[in-house]
Amino acid sequence: MKRIIIKDNQINALVQKEVLRQKVGIELIPSENYASKNVRKHLSSALVNKYSEGYPFKRYYGGNEFVDQIESIAQDRVKKMFGVPFANVQPYSGSPANFAVYMATCEPGDTIMGQALITGGHLTHGSHVSFSAKYFNSVQYGVDPIKHGKDGLFNFKEIREIALKNKPKLIWVGASAYPLQIPFSKFAKIADEIGAYLVADIAHIAGLIAGGQHPSPAKHVHIITTTTHKTLRGPRGGIVMVTEKGLKKDPDLPKKINKAIFPGLQGGPHDNQTAAIAVALHEAAQPSFQTYSKQIVLNSNVLAQALIKGGLNLVGGGSENHLILVDLTKTHGPGAGIFAEYALDHIGLTMNKNTVPGEQNSPFYPSGIRLGTPAATSRGMKEKEMRFIGAKMVEVLEIIKKYRLPTDKVERKVYIEKVKAEINSNKKLKSLKREVKAFAVKFIIP
Repeated sequence: MKRIIIKDNQINALVQKEVLRQKVGIELIPSENYASKNVRKHLSSALVNKYSEGYPFKRYYGGNEFVDQIESIAQDRVKKMFGVPFANVQPYSGSPANFAVYMATCEPGDTIMGQALITGGHLTHGSHVSFSAKYFNSVQYGVDPIKHGKDGLFNFKEIREIALKNKPKLIWVGASAYPLQIPFSKFAKIADEIGAYLVADIAHIAGLIAGGQHPSPAKHVHIITTTTHKTLRGPRGGIVMVTEKGLKKDPDLPKKINKAIFPGLQGGPHDNQTAAIAVALHEAAQPSFQTYSKQIVLNSNVLAQALIKGGLNLVGGGSENHLILVDLTKTHGPGAGIFAEYALDHIGLTMNKNTVPGEQNSPFYPSGIRLGTPAATSRGMKEKEMRFIGAKMVEVLEIIKKYRLPTDKVERKVYIEKVKAEINSNKKLKSLKREVKAFAVKFIIP
């Protein structure tokens, strides 16, 4: 029977609009990137049709002889790239990967410790709105807004005191909004002192580690988790790794991780995602990826300096990785992130509002913006382009400097709509939007 091809014009039209949006603007959200054509080809391959509950050569379904080989290759590529003896590539994304770590190492009610969301941590590291604080006793550490030399923004004296007082079973290191390199060895010393599991969530910096631009946590931690779609430039997915140090602490840790992911949290893996991860890892093993990773960091530093030159306050005083966190509290007032995000996105510079250390507002009305260079670098942009982007950002932020977020919730809603309307009709911003569009279309999307 011949299959009738039915076109969905409504969805197709929206997808094409998204393609155009990406083409005429510049993606600066540090957790976003462009997967290669080859990665995307495997993501939409015939593997999307298969069901493969279980693990390679131990499946609950038939017809997995080729899937088994694909998943085994993906595992081997992770182990080689990150220098670990075990890897599970089945997590659907980063949060499920992190949940699996809890299931493998903790019991409900155990004490866990992680960096506070408001200071740059991740939801799953113990935020009160996450499962990680609902099912576990979460204690949090933060950062200081000034730089502490080799320790970055971490005050290890305070972190150690928190750990000694609360004796967490598991400690997270890794962040979603931290602009400096992470000293994993300092966290390891504290975790080892109290006998805690130390888990490095490298979701943001996995590609930089693969490209030799950030120190690896493999020697210092017991478990590593990561997503695959940020600096690693793969599909959306997750990985859990166990290190040699982790095996010494608990030889059964790989079995516990596997059992936590399946059948503990998930059913069958997404085989098309597994294949796309394998392809992304192959690409990341090429010399060109090291060049790419180096350019990401260089671009981030140049962009950071352009913003500082424009009078903006940067958390940590700059960037040592792919990410920049701008604190608008002093220059634009508490809660200014919502105006900054909207105005910058309006001209085609897409980034996200974000909390900052010492935040005075909620995460929905934060006082900062978070941006990064992985996606722009994937389009071939370098130092010259970063200076252009920085200059346009400074111009936009100067235009919206007059706006102040009201404290009254009713007044706030009306005021925000008023500000958005003024931004939409601002002639200077319309001119900047044309400039950004003319600039962006020169750089193809991979």
